[in-house]
Amino acid sequence: MSLLHIEGLRAGYGPVNVLEGIDLSVEKGEFVVMLGANGAGKTTTMRAISGLIGRQGTIEFEGSSIQRSSPDSIVRCGIAQVPQGRGTFPELSVEDNMLTGAYVRKDAEIRDDVDRWFQQFPRLAERRTQRAGSLSGGEQQMLAIARALMSRPKLLLCDEPSLGLAPLITKELFEVLERLNRDDGLSVLLVEQNANLAMHIADRVYLLETGRIVAQGSAEELGADDSIRKAYLGF
Repeated sequence: MSLLHIEGLRAGYGPVNVLEGIDLSVEKGEFVVMLGANGAGKTTTMRAISGLIGRQGTIEFEGSSIQRSSPDSIVRCGIAQVPQGRGTFPELSVEDNMLTGAYVRKDAEIRDDVDRWFQQFPRLAERRTQRAGSLSGGEQQMLAIARALMSRPKLLLCDEPSLGLAPLITKELFEVLERLNRDDGLSVLLVEQNANLAMHIADRVYLLETGRIVAQGSAEELGADDSIRKAYLGF
């Protein structure tokens, strides 16, 4: 049984369908990357999984349907999303932003998790009381990831975390995601345009074009296919 199983997913905005029948899965502990050009439907796929837009088809998480679930119910199930553009609350402090990520939790270990993620992201710890809006782009992206982790997800959805960041910061962020996957067993579904970097950490890759999956396989398989590499991967 896949952790996330999607079959025949159709979604869009108003009367316009962007996704035309997506089939996709993520296994427990797997790092899956979705690649595609702007407008291919990558962000729409993420928003559909999170319940932020209307969708049709089969979406199952741990064997149970979440196709009709609300966004907060989906977070409670164990799916957290780091949206494109980071989406931090600029007027709140770094610490308060992290606490908002635990809004679905009622346990007594929330503060322990704040301390844990400050240890993982020492740059954020140094800016604990600063307004999130005063952070650099890379620091805001780290904060968005830390905030998502505060819900203790089983699956982390990351929508183009490298957008607008310098290459060195992007490399650092990818190392964080790889470490979370490797050491914590966190399953990751990553949408990314930096194909070269993403392919190096992916277990499996989906290529999306105009709302359809046009190729899928291991990073090694797709990277070894000259026609796919030249047409879609850019290296």
